[in-house]
Amino acid sequence: HLLILLCITSSAKHLERITSVGPRPVGSRENEVLTVNFLLEQIEHIKADSASGPHSVTVDVQKPTGSFSIDFLGGFTSYYDKVSNIAVRLEPKAGAQHLMLANCHFDSVANSPGASDDAVSCAVMLEVLHSLANLSTPLRHGVVFLFNGAEENVLQASHGFITQHPWAKQVRAFINLEAAGVGGKEVVFQTGPENPWLVQAYVHAAKHPFASVVGQEVFQSGVIPSDTDFRIYRDFGNIPGIDLAFIENGFIYHTKYDTPDRILTDSIQRAGDNILAVLKHLAMSVELADSSQYRHGNMVFFDLLGMVVVAYPAHVGTIINYLAAMATFLYLFKKSSHPTNATAVVILSWLVTLLTVLILAVLGVRRLELGELYFDVSLLLWSAALIFLTANDLCSAYVPMLMVAFPLVTKLLLTREFRLRGVSMKYSILYQLGLGLPYVHFMFLIWVVFEIFTPILGRCGTEIPPDVVLATLVALTVIFLSSFFLHFIYLARSTKWLLAGLGTVFTVFLLLVSCGLFFPYTADPSAPRPKRVFIQHTTRTFHGLDGQVESKDSGLWINSFDYTGMQHITPLIPEINDTIRTSCHDDRPFCGFPWFLPINFLAKKNWYLPAPEVFPKSPVKFQLLSKEETKWGTVKMTFEVKGPSHMSLYLKPHQDATLSSWSFGDGTPKLDLAGEYFIFYSHGLDAPVWNFWFEIQQGQKGPLGMISVAFSAHYFFGEDQRTVQLNNMLDRFPKWAFASSWVSTYHMYRY
Repeated sequence: HLLILLCITSSAKHLERITSVGPRPVGSRENEVLTVNFLLEQIEHIKADSASGPHSVTVDVQKPTGSFSIDFLGGFTSYYDKVSNIAVRLEPKAGAQHLMLANCHFDSVANSPGASDDAVSCAVMLEVLHSLANLSTPLRHGVVFLFNGAEENVLQASHGFITQHPWAKQVRAFINLEAAGVGGKEVVFQTGPENPWLVQAYVHAAKHPFASVVGQEVFQSGVIPSDTDFRIYRDFGNIPGIDLAFIENGFIYHTKYDTPDRILTDSIQRAGDNILAVLKHLAMSVELADSSQYRHGNMVFFDLLGMVVVAYPAHVGTIINYLAAMATFLYLFKKSSHPTNATAVVILSWLVTLLTVLILAVLGVRRLELGELYFDVSLLLWSAALIFLTANDLCSAYVPMLMVAFPLVTKLLLTREFRLRGVSMKYSILYQLGLGLPYVHFMFLIWVVFEIFTPILGRCGTEIPPDVVLATLVALTVIFLSSFFLHFIYLARSTKWLLAGLGTVFTVFLLLVSCGLFFPYTADPSAPRPKRVFIQHTTRTFHGLDGQVESKDSGLWINSFDYTGMQHITPLIPEINDTIRTSCHDDRPFCGFPWFLPINFLAKKNWYLPAPEVFPKSPVKFQLLSKEETKWGTVKMTFEVKGPSHMSLYLKPHQDATLSSWSFGDGTPKLDLAGEYFIFYSHGLDAPVWNFWFEIQQGQKGPLGMISVAFSAHYFFGEDQRTVQLNNMLDRFPKWAFASSWVSTYHMYRY
């Protein structure tokens, strides 16, 4: 047994060096030159250090160009040109036919140093590469370490690697390292598809396991507005993998506070230990060579307080679940009572907590009988949840299985004790011990849910009321956790005092929440919770069918990414009020505003404060190269655009006109939720002019023409990123607000 310890000091130094250049958006010198050169320098050191060992290290810098459509944020199309990938191939000197892929990304969003997302993962990967390269025994298979430079641009660099790089054909599985928070434990939140041997490998090898199939099914349901390179490798590479991410302290994810000093050394060491152990295990495994033999089937997996992972095949879980449900029904069948009335009592008492005692008093149920009824009905409801989840092939059904099996077994074992002595001290202790494992695990899951969802609700737009969502989660949590303890409460001798105490706690917290004492934001350096705002200083130009400018305006376009909008900002900056709220112009692509991504359905409340025109030193150059009718009755239009590294193209057909084909993705136009077309474009350094075309089937003639074509240019870095007016506005924002800002332009043409 060989134990290899990572050099935590080196990883921390790598992290400091990567983030020291500041934000690293795609196309910037910080991302394409400084970070790339640093990574290549470190890789060359590793290559030299391991030259005498049993492994060879090959480095390839890839600059891919490509396009694809993705069903994310309502669906859109992505186009990238000369983005950066650094691929490092580690293999035995005799060569390897099969490869394992480890992926991180070194780019960041604009205005954030991106320490956790995802510089720390790249720092850890450098040390994992160093450790594996210096093994005295050669690996069975090879490992490709991909340092990708365009993940924040909606997963572009990973697509460039898996669809175009010659090594990609030999990749059999992958590990993706990501972040949805800053530090803490890295959680396995999705695996597969299928390929249960990957979960088994993690279970066997991980030094500090943290995994849950519940997280996987929640993430893949789409309720979390986020995605990772996992999707690209799964959908375009058809290879299985493991997705890991830091999840703690998501309040500062994608903000200026995502700095190296907030990532504890323990987090770096723990991540390094896990990734090194799992990668080594997979690179030495027999399954990697022919994973198709082990492909079918899913796994139920969950950890117990990070100490051990429980994993078993999903079909075994189905059998266990139905056996637990059958045992419950047999138990309830043998008992006498009136389950229908009891069910009604419990449901009513959950929904109308303050009236519970009155309802029960009217029914005239004795205390001991009432306690038994609560237990039985709780068991019945958990069994119903168990059957429902199992019937829908959800592996998360293991949660209600635990909440059925352990209480039932505990109750059966304590039946004799209860009959002889009633609610004795021994009964109380044994009863709580019997519920210990499922309750502790369930509370741990609840903590994870709140750790992830609470920060997300602060950045999911103006349309989702976070208080309602959190209140629902809290209510469900109380209902779930109290289910079997209501039985215990009504067996207690001081039931009235206990219920009175719970009612008092409820009332106190209701008053505290209702009086508005709790402010949602803080700039406390030790635990910041900033309000997220996007501000673009933009100039919009609209052209008519004759090519002439119909209208033009400039202003500060402000987006709030939480439900409170500007209500906390207006008292501090009075000009930003509801009188400058924007309205959507339905005849203009994406309402006539420069959306960076198609998230207009999440943030429908926007503000537009008039400001002077912007004059970027690198203005956009747009040209219609040709417009011709095809033999099959469509109109083909070809365009040329030269602009900054980030641009968005919007297409809005009019009068029943439809796009039939285009030069993006697989050639089939991809509509978004509103029935428009969004193409996200980015490029690295030295990219050529962007040329594209589309074919459109004409509809009836109308005043708006056949189609409106619009594009926005976004200046995320360099001298064009700021203006005097933008800086002045940023200075007026409170410290508890994080305003990500840049300059943009919007141009619309009708044809």
